[in-house]
Amino acid sequence: MADADLDLTIRRQAKQQQKVLMEAVRKRRDHYAALAAKAKDTDSKQRYRQLAKDVLEIGTATVKRLQMSADNAAYSYASSIRRAVEAAAAPKKAAPAKAPAPVKKAAEPATTPPKKAAKKAAAKPVKKPAKQLADKPAEQKSQKAARKAAPKAAKNA
Repeated sequence: MADADLDLTIRRQAKQQQKVLMEAVRKRRDHYAALAAKAKDTDSKQRYRQLAKDVLEIGTATVKRLQMSADNAAYSYASSIRRAVEAAAAPKKAAPAKAPAPVKKAAEPATTPPKKAAKKAAAKPVKKPAKQLADKPAEQKSQKAARKAAPKAAKNA
């Protein structure tokens, strides 16, 4: 079982879990059906019958969602493993076809400082002007005041 894929194990466990959960849902439905059979008046009978139907419907939907979730997890795992295997196989193929290392030029160190300065300028976030930040609380205060005034105007009318 060491070679068994985890995605198959996930699916198998989900099927077992689905059977157990459906059995529990059916037991719960049977409980409400038995209460409906024992009920004296028609209102109680209808209420318990409806509960039995609802329990079965809701339980079935829940079990289907769990099954779908398990299928999604199994598929995600399988595709991730597939990508990892492909990625591990790709460097072996590319390794024999290495290109020779490029020759460094003497003028290269003189050109690097402007690149660093450009990177630093691009990395800095742009700040909002202080005027925009100051206007927001005033707008919010006026909106709050308008909301408070609306119920008072409605009471007076």
